[in-house]
Amino acid sequence: MKIRARAPLRVSYAGGGTDVPPYPSLMGGVVLSSTIQNYAYCSIAPRADGKISVSREDQDVRYGPESLQDLKGGGEVEFVRAVAKRFGTDQGFDASLRYDALPGTGLGSSSALCVSLIGAFREWKGNSMTDYDIANLAYDVERKDVGVPGGMQDQYASTFGGFNLIEFKKEATIVNALRIKRETLNELEYNSLLCFTGTTRRSGGILQRQIESYEHRSPGIMKALERMKELTLQMKDFLLTGNLRDFAEMLNAEWEIKKKLDQAISTEDVEKLLYVARENGAIGGKLLGAGGGGFLFLYCDSGKQVQVEKAVEGLGAKAFPVRFDVDGLQTWRSPK
Repeated sequence: MKIRARAPLRVSYAGGGTDVPPYPSLMGGVVLSSTIQNYAYCSIAPRADGKISVSREDQDVRYGPESLQDLKGGGEVEFVRAVAKRFGTDQGFDASLRYDALPGTGLGSSSALCVSLIGAFREWKGNSMTDYDIANLAYDVERKDVGVPGGMQDQYASTFGGFNLIEFKKEATIVNALRIKRETLNELEYNSLLCFTGTTRRSGGILQRQIESYEHRSPGIMKALERMKELTLQMKDFLLTGNLRDFAEMLNAEWEIKKKLDQAISTEDVEKLLYVARENGAIGGKLLGAGGGGFLFLYCDSGKQVQVEKAVEGLGAKAFPVRFDVDGLQTWRSPK
């Protein structure tokens, strides 16, 4: 018997940065995001010898088998170790992992993997956990146990799935599911593209400088974050009313404000891609994640998606269609 789980990656349309502690507990944060049909997968196969191994299905890499305390390796191995400790696992197992998009691309892959691991262990051990319990634990494992810097949005987006307005308050995080008309979602899918810039990035330096700016109450940074929250609520309203053109134009406004948080958020190559995309029919677009590289999200004028795709690929980028996920974390058991 194998226990499997998948957790979706996410697109953050607005508010990213207002979810990075300590800002949420000081001023309150809000993010508008959706999950997409790209996933982080985890398979757990129990072992009888008490040892643990970790492998990547998309790479010829395997760690172990060893006891939990002797299992060496960074990255995904650290996540496996941390989750196993949180569940107090005293059994051996083989953990097999897979991504649809690598960490460092702005889609929340590492958080999705953490959510997937927790989902698989919950299914295996029969623990009773709400979606909030899972997301809270995923945040603690990734940010505190493993020490990966980042905000609070990814774990909640991946666990709950769908389109959400996520509020980050001092006392709690609240996930508000948005009831968007099906025709609006279909049109948003039809005209959207994900564009891989060709580079990944390490967000730690950007986030650390952002945190220091909060702590010093930098007027420019605080003003930018307050404006981002205002735009996030406006973009939520545009989605709910089906006003996709104004929603797309707000992506541009949000991006211009986000760049004020740190000079390394954008690059010359990113700006060139966005310029060429807009010149060829993209109404709005922005870089996803903390910045520096990864994926762009683009919303194209009707009938211009193919033209935009060819234009960005002419610069060496790679464009992909967008398909939305509505289910969030899923777990199941396989007899093989």
